[in-house]
Amino acid sequence: MSDANDHLHMAAALRLAANGLYDTAPNPTVGCVLVNHGRVVGSGWTAPAGGPHAERVALAAAGELARGATAYVTLEPCCHTGRTGPCSRALVEAGVARVVFAGHDPNPRVNGGGAAELAAAGIAVEGGVLESDAEPLNRGFFARMRRGLPWVRSKLAVSVDGRTALANGTSQWITGPQARRDVHRWRARSSAVLTGSGTVVDDDPALNARREEAGIDAAIGMKQPLRAIIDARLRTPPTAKTLSLPGEVVVLTTRSAADPNAVALHAKGARIETVAGTAEHCDLRAVLTRLAELEVNDVWVEAGAGLNGALLQAGLIDELIVYMAPRLFGDSARGMFTVPALASLAEGWDLTFDDFRKVGDDLRITARVSRVAGA
Repeated sequence: MSDANDHLHMAAALRLAANGLYDTAPNPTVGCVLVNHGRVVGSGWTAPAGGPHAERVALAAAGELARGATAYVTLEPCCHTGRTGPCSRALVEAGVARVVFAGHDPNPRVNGGGAAELAAAGIAVEGGVLESDAEPLNRGFFARMRRGLPWVRSKLAVSVDGRTALANGTSQWITGPQARRDVHRWRARSSAVLTGSGTVVDDDPALNARREEAGIDAAIGMKQPLRAIIDARLRTPPTAKTLSLPGEVVVLTTRSAADPNAVALHAKGARIETVAGTAEHCDLRAVLTRLAELEVNDVWVEAGAGLNGALLQAGLIDELIVYMAPRLFGDSARGMFTVPALASLAEGWDLTFDDFRKVGDDLRITARVSRVAGA
């Protein structure tokens, strides 16, 4: 049975895990604290893919003091060999007496197996401690493992009357600099930033994450998210700004990689992925399925009302991150989602509000969306 000390140490492990938000993908971000006779003897968080997991970092720090200790881990220790060896075995070999973890790892190669292996070795095991607090750290990883799709967040910058641009398309800048810095932090913690070819053609966005603007400490690891463009007709120009920046760009299309436009984009460094769909439109579920196959956990959508509306209708948006500016644009300005007219209020999408906070002069609203496919 967990007690106040267990909660205290697990909370510390969760804070450590947050250090890996920007560079552990496709692995989950995990923190570990080792406590022996009430004293923290080792701690750590998961390194970028290929590096040691949190448990091994903490064990290395503790050395012999790990023997007889309690390990607090924000996710069930793994029990399979991937890029690194199983953490369950490392804990057993180190002589840890007890393991407390937040939630089970949904990876089918683990999912209860790590806890079972520890228990079989005579280690006391307890799960479910601060599980609800740990879940937001790895929603994308959990979604990919459970349903074969990433966790999809759509970012929208809007006026109080829900407008994303003027009728003539002008949208820079609706929100203030603090909100834009916050967006860079979200980009940095995402596996991919997704947009449509229309946004690329009209706005020529960079779509990258900028450490300085995000305010991420130089000591914290950060890698660029994959920049993904949905482009059935291959309208993306080879001169697009995003193609000239560090990091990987993937163009998802229904056309062949041998198409001359695809060849031109490939020559500029883009990866071309052919997915199901029509000559005019990519199948959005196929797009997200392919991104999951590429080990993308979290998708950050920055797009117009057309793509956002199509994703919403398909049940493929999990969460909205809405930055609301204290401004009004009137009913001639552009809205958030292009969807067919609804016949009744019951046909609308319900939201669950998770968070409200001021970001500079703007309000950031975080809400999960009802009617999510495969949820």
